[in-house]
Amino acid sequence: MDKLRNSVLFLSFIATGARFVAASGPAVAPATKLDSALSGGSKNSTLSANVLAAPARRLTQLSELVHEAESHNPQILAAWRAWQAAEQVPSQVSTLPDPEIVVQHVSAGTPVPFWDFNTVDMTFIGFGISQSLPYPGKLRLRGQMAKRDAAAAGDEVETVRREVDEQLRTAYFRLGYVQQALAIERRDRNLLTEIERIAEARYRVGQGNQQDVLKAQLEETKILRNLVVLNQERDTLQAQLRQILDRSPDSPAIGAEALTETRLPYKSGELLALVRTANSDVAARQQLVRTRSLGVELAGKDFYPDFNVQYMWEHTGASFPDRYALGIGIKIPIYHSRRQEPELVQAAEELNQSRRQYEAQVQRVYFEVQDQYLAAETDDHVLTIYRQGLIPQATATFNAGLAAYQTGREDFQTLLDSFLDVLNLDLEYWRTLANHEIALARLEQLTGIALP
Repeated sequence: MDKLRNSVLFLSFIATGARFVAASGPAVAPATKLDSALSGGSKNSTLSANVLAAPARRLTQLSELVHEAESHNPQILAAWRAWQAAEQVPSQVSTLPDPEIVVQHVSAGTPVPFWDFNTVDMTFIGFGISQSLPYPGKLRLRGQMAKRDAAAAGDEVETVRREVDEQLRTAYFRLGYVQQALAIERRDRNLLTEIERIAEARYRVGQGNQQDVLKAQLEETKILRNLVVLNQERDTLQAQLRQILDRSPDSPAIGAEALTETRLPYKSGELLALVRTANSDVAARQQLVRTRSLGVELAGKDFYPDFNVQYMWEHTGASFPDRYALGIGIKIPIYHSRRQEPELVQAAEELNQSRRQYEAQVQRVYFEVQDQYLAAETDDHVLTIYRQGLIPQATATFNAGLAAYQTGREDFQTLLDSFLDVLNLDLEYWRTLANHEIALARLEQLTGIALP
């Protein structure tokens, strides 16, 4: 009966292994195909049900989540309100100061109001208006500076929007990986259970040893640990997605669609060319340079005087004629060595600072674009190697080891190692695919490209 049970279990294990092989990948890729993968050649090889070929479109659910985040995320809404507030400033600073109305009463010889109004010509009631007039060009420059600041606030809205999109995509792709990893670990646990049963049956009939059973149990315990860690990571990503989408903590969980590889139809030079024209951070720095340039011009205008125009009508008693007064005041910048000149130097230094910051920001974005492009390109080649080389080769090795273990020509540890190789490569493939999509999301944020 033990021999019969052992044979049944072994046949069951072979059947399970066959299903595992079918789910893990094709047979070993020819050397020419692997060489093509290493050189960046064809990426449309046959693949398993788990390692899917990349479709031509992005995930539809992710697009819906991005739209929801852009409509409800508090950071985006706050930046948009700040931009709307900044849009109201140009008209304020480019408008003349409010005029002043002057009401004046003068009496002669007594503090009593209107005393001797009709007998003393120095007693009168005056009504006047006063208007400050900045030197020509100052209001225009202040309005232009405010418009530049408003434009920078608009660029900040775009920056925040892209950052939120990137955070959402990153969390979503990581969630997709975690979901896939959980499914793989659960499948692996079932397969290890079958391996443990085979090892235990062989041990009972004297064809194996107890160490084989213990090794299988150890690997199964490791998978239980991995499941606990992955569940915690999944819950953390769910909380992060709710926060980005401004959903309540008790809202339904979000299930990510299966990860798919997205093609990058741009070369490195094309992406770098977009940095100065499409990166919102760089655009905001450029607006700051223009604002500081206007600030230098405005500081130069402060060497010229401002004016004040006054007009007064003085009404006296009926026996005396009314009087009229027109006055012009001039604010003379006589302390220019202590005020205007330092102001001009300060504005010039701030302009130079903003120029250096602009170039530094451009260089930082250049580096990030190149770094993410190389990461995406490398992941692209590595994914091809996984599909056309590593996974099929590891699967073939496991298949051969399974047949050898059946006839007693291979020990249990070698079979277990080849089995774990396939499982680990499967996890590494999905982790690399998630990192590839995260790198593309970062490139979208840096350059403003929209991948299909």
